[in-house]
Amino acid sequence: MGRRVIAEGLGTFFLVLVGPGAVMVDAHTGGTITHVGVALAFAFVVIAMIYALGHLSGAHINPAVTVAFWSVGRFPSSQVLPYLLAQCAGAAVASGLSRLALGTPGQMGATLPAVSLAAAFGAEWLMSFALMFVVMAVATDERVAAGFAPLAVGLTVGFCALVGGPLTGASMNPARSFGPALVGGLWAGHWLYWAAPITGMLAAARLYDLLRHATPPSVAAASEPLGVQGRIS
Repeated sequence: MGRRVIAEGLGTFFLVLVGPGAVMVDAHTGGTITHVGVALAFAFVVIAMIYALGHLSGAHINPAVTVAFWSVGRFPSSQVLPYLLAQCAGAAVASGLSRLALGTPGQMGATLPAVSLAAAFGAEWLMSFALMFVVMAVATDERVAAGFAPLAVGLTVGFCALVGGPLTGASMNPARSFGPALVGGLWAGHWLYWAAPITGMLAAARLYDLLRHATPPSVAAASEPLGVQGRIS
């Protein structure tokens, strides 16, 4: 399990270094990256990390994804806490390095609501639901072409960042929000960046599992992208 935990920390480290880092660079350079560029940065780093680390840990790089897989019996209970700790640690280290390099431009890429808390919660919930529904579809269906999962998941993240970024920061990932909040001391509305992604992804995983009505794979597949495993008895 050690290498899986390290891979999760490393993947989340690069996600937060590149994603929120792009927001910081954009602010530092007067908007040279642009909002579209930031959304693409998130999409590309997610795609890259799933390709690079999927065979090691599944590349969840998101506590809400890990919890959602566990909730439908596709991830062992014993690995949930180590994964979550590694993901949050990787995010915190990435934000710390970004602050050392650039200071705090763009509020360190922190996810801060630009709308009411209710609207922000709703937006984060819906984006998280959509992301997890795609994750379940490409990671649990044997009919999906090999190598397709990283593209589908990364493009979904990018699309949500493009549309939802100006409203909430389009987190969909508690660790992604935790790193900048911890290092920058930016905790406004932080609770919703845990509550909305986790509950949204729990709902999506459960719904997809109910809709599919197919026998899940019986062989654990932690070496596959997104680390889906057979049901844990």
